Amino acid sequence: MDLPVMPPIKPMLAKAVKRIPPGMQYEAKWDGFRAIAHRDGPEVFLGSRTGKPLTRYFPEVAEALLTRLPERCVVDGEIVVEHEGRLDFDRLTERIHPAASRVRMLAETNPARFIAFDLLALGDEALLDTPLAERRAALEHTLAGVTAPVHLAPATRDPELAARWFEQYEGAGLDGVVAKPLDLPYRPDERLMYKIKHERTADVVVAGYRFHKSGPVVGSLLLGLYDGQGALQHVGVCAAFTARRRAELIEELEPLRMDPPTGHPWAAWADTSAHASSRLPGAPSRWSGKKDLSWVALRPERVCEVGYDHMEGDRFRHTAQFRRWRPDRAPESCGYAQLEEPVSYDLSAVLA
Repeated sequence: MDLPVMPPIKPMLAKAVKRIPPGMQYEAKWDGFRAIAHRDGPEVFLGSRTGKPLTRYFPEVAEALLTRLPERCVVDGEIVVEHEGRLDFDRLTERIHPAASRVRMLAETNPARFIAFDLLALGDEALLDTPLAERRAALEHTLAGVTAPVHLAPATRDPELAARWFEQYEGAGLDGVVAKPLDLPYRPDERLMYKIKHERTADVVVAGYRFHKSGPVVGSLLLGLYDGQGALQHVGVCAAFTARRRAELIEELEPLRMDPPTGHPWAAWADTSAHASSRLPGAPSRWSGKKDLSWVALRPERVCEVGYDHMEGDRFRHTAQFRRWRPDRAPESCGYAQLEEPVSYDLSAVLA
């Protein structure tokens, strides 16, 4: 492979803002694996956000790019998987599997798509210093008439349309809106774009914590919600505490500590088979590797309010943000019914 922009290359990133800024190009924020595709004749390389290769995990995407991209180019985009008309991140993560036979089977039964939204090189020309507006025009010309499973990401300069996308597209599993300055060059690994994500709050039960990597202080709180059968389901964690607050939480939560955790709703977390019937912390994952997933059990008696962006099935998609304690709420009152459900929106309408 011999291209003017060679792998590995890290993608340009976005920083979070509260509102859609004016005077920019707006795109939907896809909830998948960021991937930069390099094609040089018969060779295709898919690089992840960290520069690691993704090609072997998405053979159907690599094959599609060979027939749908120009012979020599570098394209920034997102790999996504669709299920029942919306993006499905859980099914996407299943593709990161060591067995080639498993990957191929999933590629056939639930194939992935590649959403293209930036052009980094074309032919022998690197476009990293070219303004976004010109890169977008070149991308639209290059991918005019492209067919599935490769798609040109929709883009607009109309902030009102972007606001409608922000509200509607969440129903198809998308993650918000990205705003890009029109004169922006492409700068790998720099946060020069802007992302606007949904923000909601929920009252959740604190049922445990994990230690921080720096020592015997709280790293994250383990959160739960009660389902319709009265079982406390693990829905995620909240983190991002200051060093001082981490130490304070150890003392504050000590009276609730259960050691041993006999009688705790998640006491069976270390039993792999128990994860099949309940959502418990410490579920085995290809992402966790050898990471220590142990945690300290707490009596599920305290409630806190957290901020979150959206749900992936029955859990928080990303780490939640601690807002405040809720001494006025009973733990048993913290169920899934409080969560806001986005209006359904068919992914095919986004990709049309």
